[in-house]
Amino acid sequence: MTATADPVPTVSRVRPARQGSLRENNLALAMHHIAAAASPMSRADIAAATGLTRSTAGALVDTLVAGRLVRELVPIASAGAGRPATGLVLDPDGAAGVGLEINVDYLAACAVDLSGAVRHRDVVLADQRGRSPRAVLADLADLAADAVSVARAAGATVVGARLAVPGLVESEEGLLRVAPNLGWQDRDVLGPLRRDPRLAGLSLGVDNEANLAALGELYRGGAGGASSFVQISGEIGVGAGIVLDGRLFRGAHGWGGEIGHLAINPDDGPACACGSRGCLEQLAGQEAILRAARLAVPAGTTMAAGPGLELLVARARAGHPPLLAALERAGRALGVAVAGVVNLIDVHTIVLGGLYATLAPWVQGPVEREIAARVLAHRWSPVTVTVSALGPDAAILGGAGLVVREVLDHPSARLGAPRALLGGDPERGAGNG
Repeated sequence: MTATADPVPTVSRVRPARQGSLRENNLALAMHHIAAAASPMSRADIAAATGLTRSTAGALVDTLVAGRLVRELVPIASAGAGRPATGLVLDPDGAAGVGLEINVDYLAACAVDLSGAVRHRDVVLADQRGRSPRAVLADLADLAADAVSVARAAGATVVGARLAVPGLVESEEGLLRVAPNLGWQDRDVLGPLRRDPRLAGLSLGVDNEANLAALGELYRGGAGGASSFVQISGEIGVGAGIVLDGRLFRGAHGWGGEIGHLAINPDDGPACACGSRGCLEQLAGQEAILRAARLAVPAGTTMAAGPGLELLVARARAGHPPLLAALERAGRALGVAVAGVVNLIDVHTIVLGGLYATLAPWVQGPVEREIAARVLAHRWSPVTVTVSALGPDAAILGGAGLVVREVLDHPSARLGAPRALLGGDPERGAGNG
């Protein structure tokens, strides 16, 4: 397999086509301009922005409106002479995506519509370790079906779902090769979802949770607007999503970003579920922090945005000395790993997500100090460490957002109109751009 990357659809990357893929390209071009506009665009605005003729732009918009991907607003009278302009926005009922996540101590689902609004969100806090994959996937299917049902009841058209999992994924096959913290290996995690009649007709996919969390950050304007950044997802495991020039970098097999298994203390560090020793997640993951602080989560609670995490934050705010020392050590270990990543790939924005977003008041300082001390280019190009606003929802928002972005990129796939109605300018022929 070759290295793959997921593009973030932007207006600058979609240009008028002059032959071949005219229909698909120009529909996507119109969709992206409407999506990116700070205020509703008119048909004339789209023609001016894209370089398409007014008749072509109008025909494209008519097709998108008829296909319920774009919605017309009430016409606004202009200050001068002429017909009132009709504003255009993405139709929030036209398409929606569902994001799903299996993590070690929770299951989650959300539904996001074409405009980016969250229509549904549900999180079930429960330790998944020791449970059979069949039972976990059955519970996840229930969450997915609920998300689809709620979104449809609200008028949205659900077109697909993307599943985030904490391990190495072969996305095309839908296989989770290994998830060390769950104890899963070579599992077809999409099979049960594909066979569920409640999810029939949906496009389904799976990816690593850190990858989808990074896309969630990117899609929802995080990372301080940076187009290149590394998003660190901290839970029981620790993962990284790498975004370079607005594209998700996956590596040759799609397995890049496993920062949690960088060996920070390989000689005498604690054993890791991956088979190595001294991995970052054994020094900076949530259970490592609890061990070092000599704290235990009460029975029946978890750390994933629940009572366990609230207890940890309360103890930190109260100045619990062993916990503060544990957070300092975790931050230093994370900083060492991040500094190595920055030295290797020359990215200068780091986003702390998941558990680290909540614990940022205590771990961000140590991370920044290690980066300053260890990154060769820091003197000339300081690294910015920022905190995700998405918290534990980043992966499900990224998964749902990926479905929506695919609609923006390929709107013709959602339209049933004949090709002749979607093509070129009646004045200039099918090659018009």
